[in-house]
Amino acid sequence: MHPSIDRLDDRLDEAWETLRSIPALDRIFYTASEAADFSVLWHTLGVVQAIVEDDPKIALALSAALGVESALINGPVKSLFKRSRPVHAGERPHTLRQPKTTSFPSGHASAAMVAAAMLSRRSGGPLWYGLAGVVALSRIHVRIHHGSDVAGGLIAGVALGAAARRLADAWH
Repeated sequence: MHPSIDRLDDRLDEAWETLRSIPALDRIFYTASEAADFSVLWHTLGVVQAIVEDDPKIALALSAALGVESALINGPVKSLFKRSRPVHAGERPHTLRQPKTTSFPSGHASAAMVAAAMLSRRSGGPLWYGLAGVVALSRIHVRIHHGSDVAGGLIAGVALGAAARRLADAWH
């Protein structure tokens, strides 16, 4: 990344450090980060919404959108940038899977925005986007991503989510 982006990331990480000493926030962010691994959280919520709404197309559309998002972000996009993840030598308050992919953009953040766009098609927009924000920010808190990785993931996720939503609305 550009040195000015690296400096901004360093400043954000330093500012965020005070939040990392709050056990309740540690638990929230580590849980959110882990629950969203492989988009399990989002697929589960899609199935629940499909059951409640008695419409299996909800879960199918969400899973298809997340599949496309993952293939694009974790494949060619991350390969294009090849950014290293943040280095953290200290102990973490909770265990967490260490991803094997590169850092930019955050796949958790992009998947969260795609899921929020799809889940909010019926109702609950603020709830879904709020949960997506918690998942995205969790990646900074747990030191798996730089702030700019999360920002890039959010931008990509908004674009992919808007496209997926338009396709799903046309299909349904």
